[in-house]
Amino acid sequence: MKIAIVGASGAVGQEFLKVLDQRNFPVDELLLFGSERSAGRKYTFRGREYEVRLLQHNDDFKGVDYAFVSAGAGTSREFASTITRHGAVMIDNSSAFRMDADVPLVVPECNAEDALVRPRGIIANPNCTTIMMVVVLQPIEKLSHIRTIHVASYQSASGAGAQAMAELQQQYKDIVEGKPVTVKKFAYQLAYNVIPQIDVFQDNGYTKEEMKMFNETRKILHSDVRCSATCVRISSLRSHSEAVWIETERPLEVGEVQAALAAAPGVTLQDEPDTLTYPMPLFTGGKDDVFVGRVRKDLANDNGITLWLSGDQIKKGAALNAVQIAEYLISRK
Repeated sequence: MKIAIVGASGAVGQEFLKVLDQRNFPVDELLLFGSERSAGRKYTFRGREYEVRLLQHNDDFKGVDYAFVSAGAGTSREFASTITRHGAVMIDNSSAFRMDADVPLVVPECNAEDALVRPRGIIANPNCTTIMMVVVLQPIEKLSHIRTIHVASYQSASGAGAQAMAELQQQYKDIVEGKPVTVKKFAYQLAYNVIPQIDVFQDNGYTKEEMKMFNETRKILHSDVRCSATCVRISSLRSHSEAVWIETERPLEVGEVQAALAAAPGVTLQDEPDTLTYPMPLFTGGKDDVFVGRVRKDLANDNGITLWLSGDQIKKGAALNAVQIAEYLISRK
């Protein structure tokens, strides 16, 4: 199996290397690609050192089976034809192709079969907040169709990349040392703060991140569900969390929802209020599953359930989901 990683030096690119190794993914040959800034860097994978190549329009992808791409939407659009020209399956982590009708948008726990039909050789990896939410909602959807979703996200610095994580750490250091606070990656200081904006605002007052949750959820679940989101950046380092309110066609009991979640692939139920057991970013970082708790009836809606979830944005929200897509395709050969 010949594998390529595009954007190898970024936070997600580095996570790809970890996930491929952890899951014993079949890698006979590995190619790493990056920008001029990262070309020449060296990384070790399974005891062997690999050098990052400069991503160019050439035949470097000849013979590649799967290309995991996490280098931004602009790069994905520019190099998609180069990457797929010789038959490589491009699993893209950017927003470039997610809503294209001829590109499947896949979360394996929800719609793995969609990955089998890919006329352009591209499969899109959804937005991280969407991935984690639909993994939890899919087993509930099987109980009763979900009509509406209201969600407030609590997104860590990791969602903006490795530089944002470093900046948050630097901000706390600056504050402790009484120095001017470094602010580059976000509109405001994130340390000791929350910022109610992720991505740019749209004409309807929602941000692009919030509209991703509306549109991508419908495509993944093949549903007419409506999702109203407020996405917030918080000062945790890694792992996102979400408070979710759903309305279903029939009233659901808390017990049946908990049972469905406990049995669902990719989900770990942590829901014991008596022992203060519930998911938190402090403990979900580095884990494969999406953790869910605080399941209860919605006091404002007879057909409503509300819950809390937390999961690793870099892992399940990006690299792991993409690797699981490739694993599914390999299993179907």
